[in-house]
Amino acid sequence: MEKKRWDCSALPKGWKMEEVTRKSGLSAGKSDVYYFSPSGKKFRSKPQLARYLGNQMDLSSFDFRTGKMLMSKLNKNRQRMRYDNNNQNKGKPDLNTSLPVRQTASIFKQPVTKVTNHPSNKVKTDPQKAVDQPRQLFWEKKLSGLNAYDIAEELVKTMELPKGLQGVGPGCTDKTLLSAIASALHTSAAPITGQLSAAVEKNPGVWLNTTQPLCKAFIVTDEDIRKQEELVYSVRKRLEEALMADMLAHVEEAAAGESDAFKDEGNGSEDMESV
Repeated sequence: MEKKRWDCSALPKGWKMEEVTRKSGLSAGKSDVYYFSPSGKKFRSKPQLARYLGNQMDLSSFDFRTGKMLMSKLNKNRQRMRYDNNNQNKGKPDLNTSLPVRQTASIFKQPVTKVTNHPSNKVKTDPQKAVDQPRQLFWEKKLSGLNAYDIAEELVKTMELPKGLQGVGPGCTDKTLLSAIASALHTSAAPITGQLSAAVEKNPGVWLNTTQPLCKAFIVTDEDIRKQEELVYSVRKRLEEALMADMLAHVEEAAAGESDAFKDEGNGSEDMESV
């Protein structure tokens, strides 16, 4: 690797910028940028740099890659500040645009409609709700004991999870694990990998990743995908056979009805001839 270090004029006096260029491997030719404080502390990213400098310097227009202040961003920030100051001097109208707080509990995110066409309409708001609240540990256990029934009020048979999926946490059952996986698939667009940390089995209350379901880390193999494809193919085949049998039954009923009608017409003509 080739290293180059020089003074960074955009930062306070004594700050150094270092560029490390990779000479071999798949990433040959690419470079990484680091910054060093006057005391020698190394910084690998702009957020680290901003946290260290704090209020000493505004880094909103600072380009971490080149070590320069971008004038276009700097001018936009100045215009925004002037615009905000002018609006504060003029005074803002008393408009409540925050969405109301949903009073019914739900594990799924649901849209909320705000009605403002009534003059006496008052909407209860809570600014604290706008911030993402930390998730409660083992909230999936609230779903235990709940069962699904069809329109005939018969109990719907639950799914059988693969043996490779094993739950974690106190009192985790197969039903709790199924609810946790279904909820994770419904509420998150991120991949479902399970709890990757091995320490979660020793102390789940500390090491549990609330964005993942209550199950140990698992890997979906090609064999699992093949079995699922075979299962889907089998279900579609049975559905095709059921639809074909239903269609043939309707055709036979229609043919039998036409035959009965033809017989009735024949009997009616014979009665007329006898008369």
